[in-house]
Amino acid sequence: MIRHALHRSTLPSASTLRTLQEFDYVIVGGGSAGCVLANRLSADTSNSVLLVETGPKDRGLFDSIRLAMPAMLTANLIDDRYNWNYMTEPQQHLNGRRLTWPRGRVLGGSSSINAMIYNRGHALDYDDWQQAGADGWSYADCLPYFKKAQTHSLSADEYRGGDGPLKVTRRLQRDQPLYQTFLDAAMQAGYPFTDDVNGYQQEGVGWLDHTIHNGQRCSASAAYLTSSVLTRENLTVVTGTFVNKVVFEGKKAVGIEVEPFKADGHRPKQIRAKEVILSSGAINSPQLLMVSGVGDADQLKKTGIPVVHHLPAVGQNMEEHLGVYLHVACKKPVTLYHATPHFPHKMAWMGVQWLVSKTGMGTSSHIEVGGFLRSAPTKCHPDLKWQFLPGASDENRQLLRDGHAMMLHCTPLRATSRGYIKLRSANPRDRPVIQPNYLATETDRVDMRNGVRLTREVLKQRAFDEYRGEAISPTDEVQSDAEIDAWIRQYASTDYHPSSTNRMGKETDLDSVVDAQTRVHGLEGLRVVDASIMPNNVSGNLNAPTIMLAEKAADIILGNPALPRSDAPVYVAKNWETRQR
Repeated sequence: MIRHALHRSTLPSASTLRTLQEFDYVIVGGGSAGCVLANRLSADTSNSVLLVETGPKDRGLFDSIRLAMPAMLTANLIDDRYNWNYMTEPQQHLNGRRLTWPRGRVLGGSSSINAMIYNRGHALDYDDWQQAGADGWSYADCLPYFKKAQTHSLSADEYRGGDGPLKVTRRLQRDQPLYQTFLDAAMQAGYPFTDDVNGYQQEGVGWLDHTIHNGQRCSASAAYLTSSVLTRENLTVVTGTFVNKVVFEGKKAVGIEVEPFKADGHRPKQIRAKEVILSSGAINSPQLLMVSGVGDADQLKKTGIPVVHHLPAVGQNMEEHLGVYLHVACKKPVTLYHATPHFPHKMAWMGVQWLVSKTGMGTSSHIEVGGFLRSAPTKCHPDLKWQFLPGASDENRQLLRDGHAMMLHCTPLRATSRGYIKLRSANPRDRPVIQPNYLATETDRVDMRNGVRLTREVLKQRAFDEYRGEAISPTDEVQSDAEIDAWIRQYASTDYHPSSTNRMGKETDLDSVVDAQTRVHGLEGLRVVDASIMPNNVSGNLNAPTIMLAEKAADIILGNPALPRSDAPVYVAKNWETRQR
């Protein structure tokens, strides 16, 4: 063990680190994966571990309470105190619009600002990982790590965990009538009900799981960096610390160069490590590799960066989920309208109730029901996601609309368009080029259009008759393929799920960056562990898979035997080749 002297009960900044201070493991990025790794690697007291986060800590600040309150999620998505607030390049197939990409810049990363929906995707997604060259990452291999991470409010079973750090809750909120109305409408349209979208049968509609515990957000930081973990003598967590680059000696990573996020004239320091692990996410991890000299050699030379290792797949093959919000007026006063800024006294009461007792409307993201469906015959497992909200936001999701309304969010889950991350300059503080290439293929445009039609069909079922008012967006006048496509181009937005910019695969696969052990091809002492290494995006939300991935990677890094493979069965619809539902 390499020993060092900092006390772990505080969260220091870069200024407290000593030049050439040494650690066994340096983890860059205190997000969903980094928090898991910091906990698991430091559980062995013979390892010294440094976790470096650019953003602030997620608790103890005067306004950080908003991170813990589930109902404040939209405020966190637009607040640059805890958020990188990235912007994409203009999107050719979205009327040239630039989309905002919120990404967490705070301890806990995006798990501290997301909608807290816990969804794993489909089992076949992970079997696809295995087939793509990620040996040992099939569903049978990954399910035990999902369970290891989790404590579910409904207790453990073949699919759910019962003693993991991450607290997951299913609310079954019967006092809000629109939730059951949505489920009834979807079943009237012919879709099955599933009692657990993370269990045997993802396909269908049902109640969603959330990373919420006792009325508060359970981020990766809250779950894995508890006070007892932070007081470990062999773990140092620093916040407000910017990593300029990975330091190499030849082809071996030997440390990182850091400085305070607000540099203020501070000179950079080098921190030494036996092993450097990048866990900065699908945008920042490839950017950090490239500014450190790892990437496409021609591009690095054009940017003026000395080439350490030619690895052209860095930043390429990006996948993302694009979605649309369908808004319908509600004829009865049963929506979230009275809990919006239009009624500040009621918002204030919601806040007081949550602060005092962790009860009331502040304890939920209010996205309690949803579904996963196949958008067409020949789709063997769900490729479309629904999330229902008994309220409605504007196109920027900053303010709720004036008047009672409801919305159903529709997201195709297996886009064929591929994007990339590139450098703007050699300066690590310059924001990278983010080009998701949304709707670049005809397949994606057809899938999105089909999704809109299927979503409208559910909203028109008789279960909604007593509530359904006029269609707000799209209006009923939008009917033809061309009209729907035009509406999509104007209103589609990110579902916050970028992945695969440092894909996992065999070293012979030129589209991959790391191997199945998470080691960067052709280099020593350097790994990547975050959503960027997913061989393909999953058919669901990304937070749960990222935490699972880090749990499994921790065992790999420590040299522990993998958990025994699961033989839990998985549902696949009969006649999926010929039937959509």
